[in-house]
Amino acid sequence: MAIGLNNLKAPAGATHKKKRVGRGPGSGLGKTSGRGNKGQKSRSGYSRKRGFEGGQMPLQRRLPKRGFTNIFKKEWIEVNLGDLDKRFEAKDNITPELLAERGIIKRSKLNRYAGVVVLGKGNLTKALTISAHRFSEAARGKIEAAGGAANVVAAAKAE
Repeated sequence: MAIGLNNLKAPAGATHKKKRVGRGPGSGLGKTSGRGNKGQKSRSGYSRKRGFEGGQMPLQRRLPKRGFTNIFKKEWIEVNLGDLDKRFEAKDNITPELLAERGIIKRSKLNRYAGVVVLGKGNLTKALTISAHRFSEAARGKIEAAGGAANVVAAAKAE
């Protein structure tokens, strides 16, 4: 017999019968349906809040607050030379927009972050012309050693 979508079946022992609660004392889950007697947990629609400890002061409120968030911190999108070497040909002029188009970085991040920084991880075998907001010393050295150019572009002003 051929196997088709019309006769697919789970192997023996892989499925269990549904537990039918509240169907009499013989089932073992009759009367209160395994919820115990009275109280909030026995009612329908009950769901405990995350971190709720029965009225005790919860852990996240017992622990002290530490540090702060610097609202002026610049976040950079990191791109390694090894990734660029794999994905681009020697003639390509690489820009942050082209990186987003090829899926190396996310376009949404390009708008929110300070810019693209090229790091020196990996080897560069082609002469690439790369435009980015920042370059590490190692990356700039490897790009120039391969016969390419590292151009710094100004970050677009957020409006």
